[in-house]
Parts: sequence; structure tokens; C-alpha cells
Amino acid sequence: MAKIELKNITKKFGKVTALNDVNLVVEDKEFLVLFGPAGAGKTTILKTVAGLEFPDVGVVNINDENFNLVEPAKRNISMVFENYALYPHLTVFENIASPMRSPLYKKDEETINKEVNRVASMMKIDHLLDRLPSQVSNGQRQRTALGRCLVRDPNVFLMDEPIAHLDAKLRHFMRAELKEMQAAFDTTTIYVTHDYLEAMSLGDRIAVINDGEIVQVGTPDEIYSTPTNEFVARLMGEPEIDIFDVTKDDNSRTMTISLFGSDKKYELKEDVAQKIRESKCDNLRMGIRGGDIKYSFTQDDEDFIETTIYSVEPIGNKTILVVDINGTLLNVVASNDFMAELDSKIYVKLNIDKALYFDSDKNYIYRHDQEKILEV
Repeated sequence: MAKIELKNITKKFGKVTALNDVNLVVEDKEFLVLFGPAGAGKTTILKTVAGLEFPDVGVVNINDENFNLVEPAKRNISMVFENYALYPHLTVFENIASPMRSPLYKKDEETINKEVNRVASMMKIDHLLDRLPSQVSNGQRQRTALGRCLVRDPNVFLMDEPIAHLDAKLRHFMRAELKEMQAAFDTTTIYVTHDYLEAMSLGDRIAVINDGEIVQVGTPDEIYSTPTNEFVARLMGEPEIDIFDVTKDDNSRTMTISLFGSDKKYELKEDVAQKIRESKCDNLRMGIRGGDIKYSFTQDDEDFIETTIYSVEPIGNKTILVVDINGTLLNVVASNDFMAELDSKIYVKLNIDKALYFDSDKNYIYRHDQEKILEV
């Protein structure tokens, strides 16, 4: 069990700044997800906590003690690497058992056998214990690496995309197992992923990182519903959120907006209008998720906007429908049995009450039900 605090961490590799003044606190027993695109600095943060990289500037505190100069072996941290890092000459059994054979954390053979078989059964690789890493698949190697991490009882688990190479069914199973594991072991966990579903389902909190900087830290609901800027908004959700320019008209009593060059005006609710006024933004932008857009083959009421079908992408339980409105493409979530011809006419209706608003610098301003979301 441990509280981890990164203070003003900067790490450079030559001319490349991997981490730029990173400040992050991971509470004791918390499951924190580091989420961001490839090359954002997620793995460098893990290696800095583990002691595999030393910061050029800043302090790594574990339980309020400075660990900058503590060797990795003495930090009592268990880490699973994205590239497996298995011993090629050892069997699956011996790879999983290796942490319990180290001089610092040595266990008796009875305990080793019991723990290895327990973890191997959970990973569904108990029938592969006598094989070498070269004799198993990539997914089985990843499970072996994950098993080696879980077999110990460390202060901190560090996991670098540990289920990225598993098939979809096993990934779903392992997400539940990892969450259960963290609760059962009562251990602090930092988990790296670029999959927003993993981030949303696993994390007590999510830290979004980009270009070596922490962009936003919050609960999954806060990150998804009140993103700090357009970058975070676009990362969360499938399909990607629709964000476009709108024209606002404010006469101090009411504020209206018009969309896609249309003459039709939508009146904003007072709380939204007030936040937009306070932001003093000149160019207002709106974001709306595909699930908050209705579609119809007929214009059921005046709020439905005529569009043209640009593409149709069935993805199993739903269909991603892309429509063209005067040159602006919108992602719309349709039913899995949706069928229509490309370039045919369809009408869409935006749920303005669920819209997010951004300023001209792409920073988040407000959404109508924000206070309700944050209260929950």
C-alpha cells in the first residue's frame, strides 16, 4: 500500500522532452489510469515511479519519502511491461515464479507452487506452465507477464497496457479480473492504456496525458462529460465527438445560436448563456456526441435538419452513420440494422441540452447539466 506523488517531474531524452513539469498524486489503494495517445509519456511516468528512469528535474515521493535515489529492486513495486520482458530460457512456471525467488522477496517452494498455480489458473494458462515463452502465443506471453506481476504482494502495481494483445473476449474478462484483483489486494495501481473503454471501466480516476503534460485528472464521468478541452473530448467515446463552429447572438437578455450556416436559431438556457458570457469567447464551438443525435427518414418536426448520408459503418451492436450538413460531417449512432444508400437524404435532430461548449482556443466552457454530473 502506498501513496505516490510526482512533483514537477521533467524528463528529457536528448532534445526530446518526454515529461514536462508533471505533477500527479495517486492516493493509497487507488486505481489510477494513465490515458493518452501513443508517445504521450505514459510509459515514461511508470518507469520513473519504478526507478527505471530518473527524472532530470523533480521528486518522486512514495508514502511521503523521497525515492529519487532508491534502486528499483528496493521500491517493492511490481511492473508488467507492454513488451512482456520474459526470460526466454525459463518456462512459463519459472517466469511467473521469478519474483518469489529473488533475494529480497524469497518465498518457500510450497508458497511458490500454490501462488503460481493460482495465478496461472486465473490467467487461463495453467496448461502451459511447462512451456517456454517461444512455444506460446503473444497473448499467452502477455498473460504470463501479467501473472508474474500479480503473483507478488507489492506496495504498488504498475501496468503498461497489460491486456493490449489479448483477444476481445479475454480482454473483457481480464478487465473485470483486474478490478477485482485491485480491490482484493488493496494495493495502489497505476494502469496505462490508450483504450478509452479500459480507462472508463477500470479507473477510480483517469489522468489524461499528451505531449508529456497532464491535461486533466478526474473521475471517468468528469473526463467524459466535462472534458477540459477539445483534445480530451475527442479521446473519449466512439464514435468521436462532433465539434463544430456555431454563430451566437447575444442581446443580454437571451442568447441564441445558429448551426451549419442555417437561419434557424436555438435559444440557450440561462446557465449556459451566462457561462459563455463569462468566458468572453469570440468564436463559440459546440460539441455533441453521436448518441445525442436522432435521425429520421422524414422531417418529423422543424428541429430536424436535412442532411446527406456520407458513409455507413456497421460495427456489430451499432452502426456509425456519417452525415454531411453543408460540408460539415457529423458522426451519428444508429441501430445495428440501419440500412441506407450513400448520398441519400436523411434528417437529424441534435439534443442541444446535452451539448458541450468550447471557446476559440478549444478550451471547455460549460454544459447545461454540468452541476448535476459533478454532484453525482
